[in-house]
Amino acid sequence: MQAEELIVVGGGLVGAAIAYGAARAGAPVTLLDQGDIAHRASRGNFGLVWVQSKGEKLPRYARWSRDAVTLWPALAKELLDLTGVDVALRQQGGFWIGFSDAEVQARQVMLEKINTAVGGIPYEILDHAALKARLPAIGKGVAGGSFCPLDGDANPLLLLHALHAGLKARGARVISSVDVTQIKHRPQSSDFEITSQDGQRWHAPRVALAAGLSNTTLAAQVGLHAPVSPNRGQVLITERLKPFLPYPTNKARQTNEGSVQLGYSVEDVGLDDGTTVSAIEAIAKRAITTFPILGSVRLVRAWGALRVLTPDGFPIYQESASCPGAFVATSHSGVSLAAAHAHVIGPWMAGLAPTPDEFDYFAGERFLDPTRSFSNAH
Repeated sequence: MQAEELIVVGGGLVGAAIAYGAARAGAPVTLLDQGDIAHRASRGNFGLVWVQSKGEKLPRYARWSRDAVTLWPALAKELLDLTGVDVALRQQGGFWIGFSDAEVQARQVMLEKINTAVGGIPYEILDHAALKARLPAIGKGVAGGSFCPLDGDANPLLLLHALHAGLKARGARVISSVDVTQIKHRPQSSDFEITSQDGQRWHAPRVALAAGLSNTTLAAQVGLHAPVSPNRGQVLITERLKPFLPYPTNKARQTNEGSVQLGYSVEDVGLDDGTTVSAIEAIAKRAITTFPILGSVRLVRAWGALRVLTPDGFPIYQESASCPGAFVATSHSGVSLAAAHAHVIGPWMAGLAPTPDEFDYFAGERFLDPTRSFSNAH
């Protein structure tokens, strides 16, 4: 296959991973990054490399997530060797924490349903005693939990830095402070014209839209349907502590620097990425119930960030039928899926690999079906 130039619109975790994957496959790549004015989901990403619980309502997504996390060690090593940036990947397993027997029982039913449909996603269900043997700091208010050995965590900001550095090392152009507002398909020229708010223009035969909340309006300009909406999550950071939490959990993880990251909230508040006392209080109370040792530590930071969610919470990956060469990618799991975005999506959107199998499940037209209802609480 001949390598054609690919322009990727969006320099966050999703766009940077796709651009990096296209560049490593041999395509000429230009990444247009909105820069500091963007509502970067990576700023508030919890940093989990996570597969357990993914895809209960869509087995193809469970398989996609499973395959993505298995690709992660190779991506982390490659970025370290190429850029010298260690993304702090730890992938020795992760725990989900439950606060009642009913929660834990429901968790077991869900995980078994996923594993029956997909396979290859091992898990254990642990009662309080078994969980405390693995996580001695766990509190009495915890009923039990689940463990998956494929899970882990990484540093989202270091990952974003490594992907941008890797792009430059592979000869790609990274252009910052670009707010793309218009995309035109020019069939007579067999390319696309991308225009920014300040009038700058770029041309290329292939374009990948990974612009987060802007995907809705940009995708429509090239015949794609990508409805997304913002959802705020607030995160707390503690002072640095001696290591006590060797594994990430779904609501708390201790970073390699010693601080503990606590989250998260789920809030439909439009484009407000601020913090609230009520959410901070709820997150802190839950954290102390989970790990009582945190009751005496200081909080040093709190922030909010906007997730990018589709109506059902699952990704959109699609090439336009009316404007071939135009693609859209929208996913809220920018860390967990980063390796798949690089190794699979990037080469596909660059025209250097075939369409992944069963990707029709991820087409945006699913949201136009009037007989279906959607909930992104998956």
